[in-house]
Amino acid sequence: MTSEPPMLDALVIGAGPAGIGTALALAAVDDLVFGVVDRGAIGQTFLDWPAEQTFLTPSFTGNGFGATDLNSVHPETSPAFSLGVDYPTGRQYATYLRGVATHFALPLLEGTEVTSVTPRDGGFEVRCSRGPVLARSLVWAGGEFGDPVAPRIAGHPLLDHSSGAAAWESRPGDVVVIGGYESGIDIACHHVRRGSRVTIVDEQSPWDAGSGSDPSFRLAPRSRMRLVAALSTGKLTLVASHAVAVSPTSDGYSTRLGDGRTVTSGSRPIAATGFGPGLGPVEHLFASRGDGWPELDEDDQSTLTPGLFLSGATIRHGGMKFCFVYKFRQRFAHVARVIGDRAGKDVAALEAWRAAGMLTDDLSCCGVECAC
Repeated sequence: MTSEPPMLDALVIGAGPAGIGTALALAAVDDLVFGVVDRGAIGQTFLDWPAEQTFLTPSFTGNGFGATDLNSVHPETSPAFSLGVDYPTGRQYATYLRGVATHFALPLLEGTEVTSVTPRDGGFEVRCSRGPVLARSLVWAGGEFGDPVAPRIAGHPLLDHSSGAAAWESRPGDVVVIGGYESGIDIACHHVRRGSRVTIVDEQSPWDAGSGSDPSFRLAPRSRMRLVAALSTGKLTLVASHAVAVSPTSDGYSTRLGDGRTVTSGSRPIAATGFGPGLGPVEHLFASRGDGWPELDEDDQSTLTPGLFLSGATIRHGGMKFCFVYKFRQRFAHVARVIGDRAGKDVAALEAWRAAGMLTDDLSCCGVECAC
């Protein structure tokens, strides 16, 4: 007769910044029994980044003066300090995450893929490649990188998504990038720097400054600086239109636009069109908002499945996006406190996260704009 595995208080699925950060907050809850699993390695998403890609937000060690490093996942750590760089590459950031997980001795299993999640009385049964796990609460921190979105246009299989290494390889001649927000500007500037002539196509013109100070809706300062430099070379063209079709030609590819124009390239056009929610085996346990993102209650919990929480860049509340580390990390300690309270544990140590500016439980304060 096979006995059931012991019931954990919480299981975190994913060992990127959201998973490691949430686990660190859970570790601050006295006597809480939890674990972390990831189908790959710690920081696998960042290990999979193209080598040329770096962070948009700068790292700087200001912790001792009450200014926690923007890219840190724990108040007492700083990627700038441990790595010695301000804009980490993916591999560098994965090194930081591994160092943090090791230092705080997180209970973590790498190479453990979750294949199914089933709610049951008192919690969840999680089927993994290493066997079943039972947990009263579950935190999905699987990330978005494994869910690239291509534009719904004719010929979309001919596109290279900006998250893949192929999109970053040298492309002499003309290059077309579909999508002009951060990833589009990033990869376009990369190819301009390598000598290519690049056309970015996006009907929303996200390269315009626009209004508001939320960096989730306008380009980061580093991106704007790089954009100005690329435009000054005369090798970058910005087109405020939308792509409707991509087709092969005798010497490359043609991208037809909604206004009737076409732009040509010698290589496959690049889709810089972002990512989906990446919910994997828990997708059926979340309701969807009107915009397709998972619907959450005020505790970042599924409105369909009590006890299932979301952590990371997929979090949306109203019109707010939590798509940078320094944004979604504000919720690690809040989720940990909710889980700890339900388990009857002492959560007082999490107030240190609030003091460090890493615990936000009042979402109404997140939409304040800068005055100048």
